[in-house]
Amino acid sequence: MYEVTKDTIVYDVMLNAPATQPLFERIGMHCLGCAYATGESIEQACLVHGVDVDGFVNEVNDFIAAHA
Repeated sequence: MYEVTKDTIVYDVMLNAPATQPLFERIGMHCLGCAYATGESIEQACLVHGVDVDGFVNEVNDFIAAHA
């Protein structure tokens, strides 16, 4: 099963678990295919968008586990 950490690159999540896209969009991460997403970690993206990284990582991993 695919699992993310706060160090996972946002673009890698989109490649490996594209169904998580609405979770990212819901918290304001709409640039999932842009240049920033290819080099930005989940932690960096959460900092920019004012989101608790640990909570978000848990939410993404829970979603992935439920839809595997």
